[in-house]
Amino acid sequence: MLKSLVREIARRFTGQSLEIENFADTPYYDESDLARWITDKARYLQNEYLEYPALVHVETLAVCNAACSFCPYTGLERKGTRMPDALIEKIIDDLTAIPRHLRFQLCPYKVSDPLLEPRLFDILARVNERLPNAAISLITNGAALTERHIEQLARVRNVAYLTVSLNFLDPVEYQEVMKMPLERTLARLDLLARKHAEGKIGFPVRISRVSSDRADDRMFVQGVKERYPPFQVCILPRNDWIGAVDAGSFARGVPDVPCHRWFDLSITATGVVAMCCMDGKAEYPKGDVNRQHVLEIYNQPWLRDFRERLASRRTTGAPCDRCTYLSY
Repeated sequence: MLKSLVREIARRFTGQSLEIENFADTPYYDESDLARWITDKARYLQNEYLEYPALVHVETLAVCNAACSFCPYTGLERKGTRMPDALIEKIIDDLTAIPRHLRFQLCPYKVSDPLLEPRLFDILARVNERLPNAAISLITNGAALTERHIEQLARVRNVAYLTVSLNFLDPVEYQEVMKMPLERTLARLDLLARKHAEGKIGFPVRISRVSSDRADDRMFVQGVKERYPPFQVCILPRNDWIGAVDAGSFARGVPDVPCHRWFDLSITATGVVAMCCMDGKAEYPKGDVNRQHVLEIYNQPWLRDFRERLASRRTTGAPCDRCTYLSY
């Protein structure tokens, strides 16, 4: 699966895992590690994914119940947009053109929380049936991880991982940034941990934080490990979403590397395909699945040229030459 592939790439090319497993004793990611890792992952994907996407975001409902300052959701014009059922079916049908032997990652969200989509589990059932080579990954803020949703998730096949974007263990900070009560989210995570301990959850669970300060990050990792020892903890670099979000003191220059996101498709709830995951507002569209096949969009000559040459982002033109994205 793609997750194990990611770990193998990190071990092979950097000599260490970029997973945050011994964070309390060792430094976590640094920008040079991530720059090398992004380059090496792009080279790896180049072998299999020139013609077919390695990852597909499908935002079927542009809704989130949080209002995080490090995310562009609050400024979305498409906020509340519901993708028509017929278009969802069309996208799934298009993706059946990916050869069955070729695994790819399917993410039923973009700038949204997938657990707020009432159709989610019907959609995932169709994905399981028609796209058996799709590894499903989900990211949620955890507020909607009800017992019913956890039980439904447990029945979905090919779940690569569930990431809960928790970010804070302090209730005041959490409320200030996420605009939700921490107590409710922790109660949901406690339930998830119990189900995991009972053997009812068969997929990995990750608890993530968008980095703010290394000392605070370290305290977050230690606190999560104490409360939820079976779950992995991830510290994610703060990004500026191609200028859509103020990165503050985390602002950085454009890295002199290619991007593994050139092997992705990022479909918004309107059907417009954004340039990448960082193009949250779809200000740089590269197609529209309402009138184009997903592979037609993916294989446009200028996009294929990105994947074939793997040139530095600094030389590729807008918006990539303004994108400071670094992540794993």
